[in-house]
Amino acid sequence: MKRSLRVILILALITACASPKKQPACVIGNPLMDGYFADPCIVKEGDTFYIYATIDPWGGEELAVFSTTDFSHFTRHHLSWPTKQQCTSASSNNSMVWAPSVRKAPNGKYYMYVSVGSEIWVGISDSPLGPWENGKSDNTPLIAAGDFPKVHNIDADCFIDDDGQAYLYWGSGFHWVNGICMAVKLYPDMVSFSGEPLDVTPDHYFEAPNMIKRFGKYYLMFSDGKAIDATYKIGYAVGDNPLGPFYDGASSPILETTADSITVGPGHHAVFSENGQDYLLYHRIFPQEEKYVLRQLCIDSLNFDEKHNIRKVNPQGVVGFLE
Repeated sequence: MKRSLRVILILALITACASPKKQPACVIGNPLMDGYFADPCIVKEGDTFYIYATIDPWGGEELAVFSTTDFSHFTRHHLSWPTKQQCTSASSNNSMVWAPSVRKAPNGKYYMYVSVGSEIWVGISDSPLGPWENGKSDNTPLIAAGDFPKVHNIDADCFIDDDGQAYLYWGSGFHWVNGICMAVKLYPDMVSFSGEPLDVTPDHYFEAPNMIKRFGKYYLMFSDGKAIDATYKIGYAVGDNPLGPFYDGASSPILETTADSITVGPGHHAVFSENGQDYLLYHRIFPQEEKYVLRQLCIDSLNFDEKHNIRKVNPQGVVGFLE
């Protein structure tokens, strides 16, 4: 190569490298992270997101908790509460620590509603990472196994309405049938019930309620099918009141096993918003041949059509998140 041509090429390369380039959009693929976790919920404090989840297979002695600012790098933490040992009552069974729902209340404190031993416990903290402690002074469950015998008393979700009023939803079924969804208004202490819990079960409901409010309507989202196989999916019902009645969403279910079997049994989700966009945080099954299931955390955009129906979710991850 002639010296003059070589110089020209070097100068062109230097110029190209020095020129400002548009940064590529942030892409978050599925699964969200390594490892096997399920039943996620999420809160944001400052610029940090905190994800709480069940440890697979079928729960651990504690929860898995991660913090992140970019959904690409995660730091794992350990909480002072709940543990299987701390949250065991005379009526508990041997089920481990499952399915947290964490919310920041109008009083500035954080509350966690979590399933341990097939009972629902409530914890309280001043910050997402604690220290956490039982929200009941007598260290008993918020909802014991025998309080509602026809309900598998797990999978609690707390919803706080625009006026600051909090509601609690929970319930699953036994033997993969007869899922029941209970709901109750909470007093400002976020622990005491204001009135008697009601059965608000929509059609096709099995477990994992998650309430959101959009366009002045209440969208009671949930999981349907068997949590251990490809029939598991996410559906929703809509009502004019947080305590129902609820009617089938026109586009329900919105996320189910895909034809390519990359996404299998998606469910038990949480919805959160960032920069005006809604996102769906959920788990999917990692197929394997053991007698238990392993699940992975995933994220996708959640959108509505012009009639305010939730659009079907195309499980491909998120592009442009946090931008």
